Amino acid sequence: MNEQRNDGQNGSGIETGLRDPLREELESEIRHAIEAELREELSQDVRERIVARLQAELAEEIQARIARVKAELEVEILARATPTPAAAPRMFLRFRWNFRAQHWILLTSCLILIITGLPMKFHETRLSQLFFDLVGGVQVSTLIHRVGAVGLIFVGAYHLIYLVTFREGRKNFLALLPCPQDVLDFFHMLRYFLGRSEERPRFGRFSYVEKFDYWAVYWGMVVMIGSGLMLWFLETSLQYLPKFAADIAREAHSDEGLLATLAIIFWHFYNVHLNPEHFPMNRAFLTGMISEEEMRHHHPLEYEALMAARPAVKEVIVLSPKDSGPDCQR
Repeated sequence: MNEQRNDGQNGSGIETGLRDPLREELESEIRHAIEAELREELSQDVRERIVARLQAELAEEIQARIARVKAELEVEILARATPTPAAAPRMFLRFRWNFRAQHWILLTSCLILIITGLPMKFHETRLSQLFFDLVGGVQVSTLIHRVGAVGLIFVGAYHLIYLVTFREGRKNFLALLPCPQDVLDFFHMLRYFLGRSEERPRFGRFSYVEKFDYWAVYWGMVVMIGSGLMLWFLETSLQYLPKFAADIAREAHSDEGLLATLAIIFWHFYNVHLNPEHFPMNRAFLTGMISEEEMRHHHPLEYEALMAARPAVKEVIVLSPKDSGPDCQR
């Protein structure tokens, strides 16, 4: 009996000894499996949270970039829709008020003389008869014509005083004197018009065209004023001159008036106003100013001399005749 009891106790102890390691091994495996499963679930959750966070940050950055690009485009579109005004070009004072006032008197007088003189020259035409009826007769037209003549005489006499007493007048007169360079410039311009030269001639304060304009006007004034005074005071003139002198004065006054009209309308008006470079108007006779671009294109020698004498940049440069000598000194 005792042996059987001992054998039972020993078997129970062995069974217990075997059961404990097995339990521990099973518990260990179960623990590892649970931990692995928990780690997998945890890592999946963390990955999802990280991805969600990155997506949110990326969406915010994309929205910020879209807003920034939109703002830049709006600014650019507004800038193109309302362009900023360009900076005003530098201007050069070419003619002072004294010279411009003389030009206005000359312009007004010539217009009066042309409007009233042509109907008297072509008095047999229907248009001339309509004009005389409009102004009140030939006598009224003659009176208006003489008013224009007084203006022409005044500006001619004053211009002589201007040339002698004003330094500006003396300098302009010297610059307007013809010289051999004008002949060279004329043929150079012909070669340019014919395509034989790639560059235009370079002019100073006055080109040969402007010089021709000036001297043609003054010669015309001498002829028109002289012959006009003879016809105006015909009885007094015949006391000292023969009859054929009055006839010559009448023809000279009539033909020179027509020539002056054609020269003013077709030559002067085209070169100054109707030329594509100036159309529809050259405003220098109003303001006395021309732009820097016009100076460089039409009077490059004067522009270079002025820039050498006045290197400082200014919006408006007062150009007096003392800044440029005679054009023939090249």
